[in-house]
Amino acid sequence: MKRIFSVLLSCIISWQALATATTQDISTIVSTNTDSALSHLVQQLPTTKLKKMAPLVEKIALTTSAQKRDVLQFMLAGELYYLKSNKTVVRALKTENALYELTNVLTKQVLAPVKKSTIRKVKTNNRLRGSIRSYIAKMDLTDKNKNVRIQAVKRLLDNPSKTGLSAVQALIKQEQDEDVRELMNITLLLNQLKVGDHAEKMATITQLENTLEPSVNNAMVKLLGDLPLENKTNEQKALALSLSKVISSIEDKRSFFGIIENIFFGLSLGSVLLLAAIGLAITFGVMGVINMAHGEMMMLGAYTTYVIQLAFPNLIEYSLLMAVPAAFLVSGIVGIIIERGVIRYLKGRPLETLLATFGISLILQQLVRTIFSPLNRQVQAPEWMSGSWVINPVFSLTYNRLYIIIFSLIVFFTLLLILKKSALGLHVRAVSQNRDMARALSIKSDWVDAITFGLGSGIAGVAGVVLSQLTNVGPNLGQAYIIDSFLVVVFGGVGNLWGTLVAAMSLGSINKFLEPAVGSVLANIIVLVGLVLFIQKRPKGLFPQKGRAAD
Repeated sequence: MKRIFSVLLSCIISWQALATATTQDISTIVSTNTDSALSHLVQQLPTTKLKKMAPLVEKIALTTSAQKRDVLQFMLAGELYYLKSNKTVVRALKTENALYELTNVLTKQVLAPVKKSTIRKVKTNNRLRGSIRSYIAKMDLTDKNKNVRIQAVKRLLDNPSKTGLSAVQALIKQEQDEDVRELMNITLLLNQLKVGDHAEKMATITQLENTLEPSVNNAMVKLLGDLPLENKTNEQKALALSLSKVISSIEDKRSFFGIIENIFFGLSLGSVLLLAAIGLAITFGVMGVINMAHGEMMMLGAYTTYVIQLAFPNLIEYSLLMAVPAAFLVSGIVGIIIERGVIRYLKGRPLETLLATFGISLILQQLVRTIFSPLNRQVQAPEWMSGSWVINPVFSLTYNRLYIIIFSLIVFFTLLLILKKSALGLHVRAVSQNRDMARALSIKSDWVDAITFGLGSGIAGVAGVVLSQLTNVGPNLGQAYIIDSFLVVVFGGVGNLWGTLVAAMSLGSINKFLEPAVGSVLANIIVLVGLVLFIQKRPKGLFPQKGRAAD
């Protein structure tokens, strides 16, 4: 019985292996036949006259080879050539030294650069290029990748062709994806708006009323502009009235989403300011120290991210996750060293503290220049932070800014939880409200100062990780944010986290709303003047610190 079972199992395994091999062989044969058919047609390009080129291009487009699109795209771009010596069809790109880099379009083999006199371009004209665009559009409209199909339909929206519109008409019922099908429908409606009769145009305008595609708005504006200014017929008057209403409605929606976009950019800027200022709010509120080296703590966090990407080049997708705790530790430890080595000897002397921390900031900048050089460094963004979330054709949210907003709020509420629910937080609040009474209750205020300064510096390092995704990493990275950080702290109220949150988001949003109207420089000036006037009325900020020490 065991022998029979073993023989049966061996037969099954052999049959599966044979079936797999047969399937692979069939696939190889089909692929080889397909490529040979394309190769035969491509080899005819150098000897075919321009009058007979259109049927040959059509045959190339009808093959099932995966390489046909590249051949047609090179031909459309004017990059398809052939060698005069042996008629080999190549892709030719001009280099700086007037030579042409050659690549065999079939084998992808890179050939030696040659002079222009040794190659000749494959013949094309405007009509043929129009046909090639249509063939490429057909290929892209039937591609398995949704994004490829969407881009193909958008190209048809901007440059419609009869062949492309016919392909959309034939494929719209088969399309399974709702987004692609909606774009296809818009493409057909736009064509109807251009060539349809009065009734069809009126019906099309009604259907396109809620569409925010830029091509739709442009087509309607053009159609309205083509109507005569005077002596309109009744149909033209009705058409003009309908177009004006729909265009006005579309513009109102675009303006609304523009405001939402400004709010989003304002919140993203506010999130960066929040991360940059929240550590300063703690140290300034508890210790009363004006830390001019706070920006350099952010710089250290950014360079920590850069070093981690250098150390783990194969883990770019996880580099930020590793950089956050590493930057917190590096900047936090440096902050504790600064507090223990310098600041604790200057308590109660704010001017000397300011000068000392300013000197430390210069030392740290020069140290970084010595180790990493003065040149800016690029930190790669992980793939999951690239791209954007497209909500509609006129409004999208970039993933990097969206993640920064979420991350800054997580850091804020984590720090708030620590200060409200932990023993460390209780001691920090006690020292910030009344240092003498806290000492009388056996709280070691010196160590609270050290840990608080380290905590604030660590959070600044985390802010540096975020900044590495928005700008280049360099020795002067922190200098661009130190002034804004102090403004946020003073505006919100010294030592108040909720005030820091409100101030950061408010200043970020106000700045982004002012920038389109007056420019970035004047916007900063207006915000600064507004803060000066505000502080004259409320010197302690939006949320003043409570306690006897605040008096």
